[in-house]
Amino acid sequence: MPENIALSPVQAAGLFDLPRAAEQCRIVVAMSGGVDSSVVAALAARSGAEVIGITLQLYDYGAATGRKGACCAGDDIADARAVAQRLGIAHYVHDHESAFREEVVENFADAYLAGQTPVPCIRCNMGPKFTDLFAMARELGADCLATGHYVQRLMGPAGPELHRALDPARDQSYFLYATTEEQLDFLRFPLGGMPKPDVRALAEEAGLRTAGKPDSQDICFVPDGDYAKIVRKMRPEGARAGAIVHATTGEVLGEHRGVIHYTVGQRRGLEIGGQPEPLYVVGIDAEQAQVRVGPRRLLAVSEARVVETNRIGPLPDVPLTAKVRSLAKPVPVTLDGGLGEGCSSTVRFNQPEYGVAPGQAAVIYAGERVVGGGWIESTKPVDA
Repeated sequence: MPENIALSPVQAAGLFDLPRAAEQCRIVVAMSGGVDSSVVAALAARSGAEVIGITLQLYDYGAATGRKGACCAGDDIADARAVAQRLGIAHYVHDHESAFREEVVENFADAYLAGQTPVPCIRCNMGPKFTDLFAMARELGADCLATGHYVQRLMGPAGPELHRALDPARDQSYFLYATTEEQLDFLRFPLGGMPKPDVRALAEEAGLRTAGKPDSQDICFVPDGDYAKIVRKMRPEGARAGAIVHATTGEVLGEHRGVIHYTVGQRRGLEIGGQPEPLYVVGIDAEQAQVRVGPRRLLAVSEARVVETNRIGPLPDVPLTAKVRSLAKPVPVTLDGGLGEGCSSTVRFNQPEYGVAPGQAAVIYAGERVVGGGWIESTKPVDA
């Protein structure tokens, strides 16, 4: 391990909350090939613990496009391997392409085909990223599994809690609401208390080739941002043309190229000019191949029904907030029902919320702490 990284071994060990002296511990690091996980591996090695890097090969699109900054494919695997060699740690690559396709990509295509708005990054964390890596780390006798996610694991009265990252611009807590209490007990997120410039500085100081690598953008398996192309390839029936209908008048305003090209809240790309006011996608009837449009006020939602919920720690008796998109600002809500295995709940927004759609996740917070969340099954319009 290069000696010029700007944390002492004791400081580095403290980031991993190890159960005993670092030299007696084994840390498994999930290495995607990006700068964040590379720095986690460097910090783990600096701690004095035995470190094993694991990269899951999830798809082959990275190799096909030569695109930097995706994760877990092509050039990114080569970058992870080079970082491991630089640090002098073991590194293994596991082929999980079939599982990723079944659990994440197929679900993504089916959701779009059903007129929903999927969040594949959450599905990935619920499946290959955590469940499979968790099992591998346990089998390797690790004391913890460390990742480069920007969230904080803090100890609370009832045990480990999941909190938002110190840097709100980098916070990834929305994507990790489905983390179980058992997983959180084993996971470590050493970057959650750092701003991104500090992370890149650590990478440069350690001489890592990923120091200047761009951050991943959009969805990793959609390298050019064309979601519809991926869905059309997997589900050709999604390209069935249909009517664009005004939600209040029933008037047919045009024809679309398939529901896979639209999501609730979308305004651009409708190609229905000449309207007296801006129109947005307010609903999708996938069975009828119909896209319903209307003024922005029709996007206002008073509540959302969430299913497949998860709870992290006790549900506190304090005001709650919720996010229905990763970049949205948390808004005040109340819960009617529970969170956790076998539970469903109704999230009631204190003020109308816009752009809420089935397929998205509603993530519940108590201050900075992630309480849990669930998948949005349905919504109730304000004017219903």
